[in-house]
Amino acid sequence: MLDTLVTTAAGALAATAGVLVGGIVTRRAQDRQWIRDQQLAAYQELFSHYAKFTMELRRAHGERRGWDYDWGEWSAALMHVSLVAPTEVAVEVDVFGRAIDSFLDQVERGERTPVRNPLSPEEFEQARQAPAQAQVRLVNAIRRSLSNDHKGLLFGIGG
Repeated sequence: MLDTLVTTAAGALAATAGVLVGGIVTRRAQDRQWIRDQQLAAYQELFSHYAKFTMELRRAHGERRGWDYDWGEWSAALMHVSLVAPTEVAVEVDVFGRAIDSFLDQVERGERTPVRNPLSPEEFEQARQAPAQAQVRLVNAIRRSLSNDHKGLLFGIGG
């Protein structure tokens, strides 16, 4: 009788431990998947804003007209990324943001504005080189953080 009781108790204990360990492992996997989904959404939002305002600014220079953009949304996208990005990606986001700021100094804030003194398509593309290079570095940092892609891209897509 004692053997049966010990065997039953050991079995129940092992089953309970298995359920607990399984729950912990499942919870960790769900947490990792949730943060990955949040990261992807934040990165998509950031690049979407970048593409939108860059294209709008390019058109404004080509058409010699004013333009407007909700910079609060850009700032919110940067903040969203800062909440979920690993440190390596956050560093590249900062570099990217600084490149965008420098780009805006060249094409909008100084003497070169779409209305007063628009850039030619070639000049605009030249001014966009620093953000384009920072974009490639950021995309590669994101790819490494999400999939261990250490090779990375050698060129930018979009923007």
